[in-house]
Amino acid sequence: MGQISVETCEIEGLKVVTPTVHGDARGYFMETYNFNDFKEAGIDTVFVQDNQSASKRGVLRGLHFQINHPQCKLVRVIKGEVFDVAVDLREGSKTFGKWHGVLLSEENKKQFYIPGGFAHGFLVLSEYAEFCYKCSDFYTPGDEGGVMYNDPDIGIDWPIPEDMELLLSDRDKVWPSYKERFAK
Repeated sequence: MGQISVETCEIEGLKVVTPTVHGDARGYFMETYNFNDFKEAGIDTVFVQDNQSASKRGVLRGLHFQINHPQCKLVRVIKGEVFDVAVDLREGSKTFGKWHGVLLSEENKKQFYIPGGFAHGFLVLSEYAEFCYKCSDFYTPGDEGGVMYNDPDIGIDWPIPEDMELLLSDRDKVWPSYKERFAK
């Protein structure tokens, strides 16, 4: 597989991608995305939008998803370190409501591929982090959905140090619980 190695996760569809890094005395070079390598690895998603955010330590963004226009995402950190999480919200999935987390950092250069139908969020562990991601569909205003980041029915084990103050947006403080959103 060309310039990447891919690990599958216990939740079908999630993949951790590690690029080959070519380094020397000058620094390094790596391909962060090559459609042919990704397709060979079983990821043939066409991405249409790139996003980038910057956050300080303690910022927790999520858990977000688009309701009618689900997005596949390929996420990575270019500065700092985050704990990145995907929650399976695909109806009929045997892992519906289960989560998987990955430590992403500028040092490990790992990327996390998240198919459509997942909620996504991350916690900034370093003093500052820059987060980049590709999306398979455009952002659609008014199509946002979310679930509480600390929902006990999902049970995400966020690595929150005792001295860390969480910083959440007003919206992220009031998302419904998993049961409120998905109970039938």
